[in-house]
Amino acid sequence: MLQHTDGETSMLAVCVKEPGGPENLCVGEVPRPKPKDGEVLIKVNATALNRADLLQRKGIYPAPPGESEILGLEAAGVIAGLGPGVKKNFSPGDKVMALLSGGGYAQYVAVPEELLMPVPPHISLEEAAAIPEAWLTAYQLLHFIGRVKQGESVLIHAGASGVGTAAIQLARLSCAIPVVTAGSPEKLKIASKLGAAAGFNYKEVDFSDGILQFTEGRGVDVILDCIGGSCWEKNVRSLAMDGRWVLYGVMGGKSVGGDLLGKLLFKRGHILSSLLRSRSLQYKAELVRSFTEEALTHFQSADQSTSLRPIIDSVFTMDDIADAHRHMEANKNIGKIIIKIS
Repeated sequence: MLQHTDGETSMLAVCVKEPGGPENLCVGEVPRPKPKDGEVLIKVNATALNRADLLQRKGIYPAPPGESEILGLEAAGVIAGLGPGVKKNFSPGDKVMALLSGGGYAQYVAVPEELLMPVPPHISLEEAAAIPEAWLTAYQLLHFIGRVKQGESVLIHAGASGVGTAAIQLARLSCAIPVVTAGSPEKLKIASKLGAAAGFNYKEVDFSDGILQFTEGRGVDVILDCIGGSCWEKNVRSLAMDGRWVLYGVMGGKSVGGDLLGKLLFKRGHILSSLLRSRSLQYKAELVRSFTEEALTHFQSADQSTSLRPIIDSVFTMDDIADAHRHMEANKNIGKIIIKIS
């Protein structure tokens, strides 16, 4: 086990020896980033896993040009320094969480000030690390892309995932009606506790039958889909007239065969898609601003009917990073997998 370095120019980070399996992850010493104009330096307490990390580790989802090649799309910690030109909305010592384009699996990360959020009161840094990527993704899908409205129904695939557990709560906060799919009774149970109005085990039933029964034949207004190809027919069948199908992942494959266009046209359905990592700084900054204003105050609020909370599945250390990746690849997690950095 490597000891944490105290050098001012270096730090420990998770490195990928070569593209491949979890066994290719290791902890090594790398240069510490220096905050550029408008950036702050965060001493990272914890980060969290995302599906994109697994893809990047395999060599099929590289970091955007100019961004850190270190894995990790979110982090929580304490501000350790300010770069030139920072507007000083934050100060050294402040507890913050941040959306990243990379670099979270490390002791320090430099982040544009616009992508920082204060850690809500009574939320630990480990809990805060579970918020940025999953909750901003869910918020973006529901509001920026899906344009969900009060009273509408939302089908959320992978309802017990980090994004899924966030989307259930955010849909409820917007007075929409979340319904979910998941692959086990345990996952459906936690989704129900978070506010899902109905849930369907996709391994045991045709979820489109359940959706049509639940909606009395109407279908759902919005679908948040991280699966893609393998369930397109059931998705179209589940979609209401003029519904919005929001694609943000292809865990079930990229290829589609059959009469997708004809069936979608019959429903007057909309196919929308979004990735967050490759978005511009301006887009991400607006997303962070909107989420901070509309949702952040509801974390651990006194009103239980509108209170939001990140769901933590498990906590690993940097030295156990390979096991953390294996845990996610086995689809065992309910909520977020946290990596303790310091």
